[in-house]
Amino acid sequence: MSVADDTLVPSAPNRRLVIVVRADPVICGHSGEARCLAEVALTRGFDDVRIVTWPLDALEAAGLPLKPLDRVLPYSPGITVERPDPVGDYRVPDGRYLSGLIGRLVELFSDGVPTVAMSLYLSPHAIAVQEAVQVARRIGPARVITVAEAVGSDITNVVRECVDTGRFGAAAHILSVYLAADHCVAVSEYTRDLIVASAATLDGMHGTTFAQRCRERIAISYPAVDSWSYLSLTDDRIAETLARRGLSRDGYVLFLSRIASAKGVDDLIDAYAGSRSAERVQLVLAGRGPQEDEVVARVATAGLGERVQVLTDVDDAEKPALMAGSAAFVLPTREQPEFVETFGIALVEKALAGGGPIITCATGGVPEAVGDTALLVPQRDPATLRTVLDEVVCDWTYEQRAAAERRARAYALQFDRVPVFDRLFALAEPPAVHVA
Repeated sequence: MSVADDTLVPSAPNRRLVIVVRADPVICGHSGEARCLAEVALTRGFDDVRIVTWPLDALEAAGLPLKPLDRVLPYSPGITVERPDPVGDYRVPDGRYLSGLIGRLVELFSDGVPTVAMSLYLSPHAIAVQEAVQVARRIGPARVITVAEAVGSDITNVVRECVDTGRFGAAAHILSVYLAADHCVAVSEYTRDLIVASAATLDGMHGTTFAQRCRERIAISYPAVDSWSYLSLTDDRIAETLARRGLSRDGYVLFLSRIASAKGVDDLIDAYAGSRSAERVQLVLAGRGPQEDEVVARVATAGLGERVQVLTDVDDAEKPALMAGSAAFVLPTREQPEFVETFGIALVEKALAGGGPIITCATGGVPEAVGDTALLVPQRDPATLRTVLDEVVCDWTYEQRAAAERRARAYALQFDRVPVFDRLFALAEPPAVHVA
């Protein structure tokens, strides 16, 4: 699969942006965020924009949910996607890939080109960037500014777990790496508060001083979304996309996210079963994830086989139309020890796309993503979810739906990739030149 185009990269670039992330084809909102930031960078004076990520075999071996490889959208010319090969032999099974990633970053950082290096996820991406910067500064004329963006799973999967299990070293390491960046950002106020709280717990146990430094250093940078992909939808395009899936406009309720326990898809199935909505509209469950087989079995057990579609091959090109055509979009996300929805990129995308209202839960950073424009239900409460779902699908008037659509779109526009990029890079460096 070729998703890179370095044909417009000059032989002697003047300004470089490097983003280290789990990029496409991984199904992850932050892979989309990286794409958005890279695209805007081309209009902001960066003449060498690179996304450095993992080889496909490493992504597949990790069991991550992946988009159909033959339908990943291309990047704009001038954006280069690099997947460094592992270094070493089979006797270093995991570190080989990290070594390959760090090695390539050292090469990019040590040639003297002014560079902004941004990592999305602290572990392992911020670790890789920090290691590479240290080496590059020793061996070459490194001119690198680093931005480390923390997401919720950095804390729930690493710091919080280490605190709970008494593994002081790993938690201290990841927080130290984070704070070593030139600029520390978090994807929501909730995420920043979560980091500070976990750091304070660590400080109380071991006498460290991470919490105060986190309070002082961490800024907020909400995820960047490509609004145009949603605002440019036409009725014909929506109709064509739905027809290919055997769907009709306003004829289905949509769940589109990772199919995992923390997303509450089982609560949605239970709410839909026996609802008035089930007599009027289908339920479409779109995504990939570790609970795919369980979801299919739950649908069959509930006797909903003819009313529910499970789509595991939705690509980025058809996602906006599926969102816009839905009678309602439901994401009953819930807090679990290993995962909390620290923002909710899919909710912003749905608000931009239009269509029926959003029903979700006020967990984590979701309130920041939707403001007061969504219908919020308690987590793990299928009965209340059923009541609200029936209300919006069966009882709302056209005027109610249209008003909710306008309010949601107006709120979501603040997360457009251009203003998000400009706010973020106003922190990272002086204002850049705008290229029309």
